Amino acid sequence: MGLWNTSEVRVNAAVLDHVVKPKDSPTSLSKLTEQQLLAMPKSDYMSDAQLAFFRTKLEILRAEVLAHAQQTADELRGEVTVFADPADRATIEEEHNLEQRTRERERKLLKMVAQAVARIDSGGYGWCEETGDPIGIARLLARPTASLTVEAQQRLEVRERMFGA
Repeated sequence: MGLWNTSEVRVNAAVLDHVVKPKDSPTSLSKLTEQQLLAMPKSDYMSDAQLAFFRTKLEILRAEVLAHAQQTADELRGEVTVFADPADRATIEEEHNLEQRTRERERKLLKMVAQAVARIDSGGYGWCEETGDPIGIARLLARPTASLTVEAQQRLEVRERMFGA
């Protein structure tokens, strides 16, 4: 079985087409812009409006990844060609390997998006899993799946480099 269950991707993409339309954007769904979000006082951190903004941003990200996965799967199925020249065959195989690595990263991103939505549902979104400190609106705008503050993420990366993992 491949990295993606294409029938599941098709179903999920179809479901999301009804939830997140291309014309919908974070501003139209949650009624906040990024500038308004950044201008909000610290006392409003992870208010209902902010959580709705990030939920919408995550849903749109999920829909985009699923759409790209479907497009990639369709392209790979359509490229069944036999090449007599070994160099041509090697080039195509390398392109397919690159696509497979990209799909693996996207699969991991989908998992991170699902975890972020679960944190919104549980009330933990926007708060560092290691320290409990606020992650920060700017960081969440740049990386809505973040679960650690910049400092905690840096410490994690240093530990990974030192001990390998």
